[in-house]
Amino acid sequence: MKPIINLADVELSPLPAGVAPPDSMADRYAPRMGAIGSRIGAAKLGYNVTAVAPGKRAFPFHNHRVNEEMFFVLEGTGEVRIGDAVYPIRAGDVIACPPGGPETAHQIANTSEVELKYLAVSTKMLPEIAEYPDSGKFGILAEFPGAPGERPKGFRFVSRESESVPYWEDN
Repeated sequence: MKPIINLADVELSPLPAGVAPPDSMADRYAPRMGAIGSRIGAAKLGYNVTAVAPGKRAFPFHNHRVNEEMFFVLEGTGEVRIGDAVYPIRAGDVIACPPGGPETAHQIANTSEVELKYLAVSTKMLPEIAEYPDSGKFGILAEFPGAPGERPKGFRFVSRESESVPYWEDN
């Protein structure tokens, strides 16, 4: 595996079914992404290029309790919402999103008339807890080893704290 890739060789695709936003949210979310980290042998960091169409966002406003993210704006302009603040962004900007609570929640939006493209880099520690302050949801993401010769199995659970069941219920 070659440990180098040129950004011009990164093909951007819509998110796959099951991960992509439903059609009912197409007016707000339309990310296209191209994997980098897995293609160049990265072990502890994930990297991808994300492109966001004009007037859209890549993902809901969220924070990570475990992983840190960094974004480097490659092309275009937009804004990043971090906690209670909103900042304009443009090509050349570097954005830090450390792990934490709602004060570190973030969302990148394309407010321009042309595509916004950025390099996303993140740690890949699991399990991860993501929170979505706008909707009151949280997500737990984990990975478990597969059987010998099989790929690891992913686990993703999204809910609201108010929908939690007591530990001892039905046991």
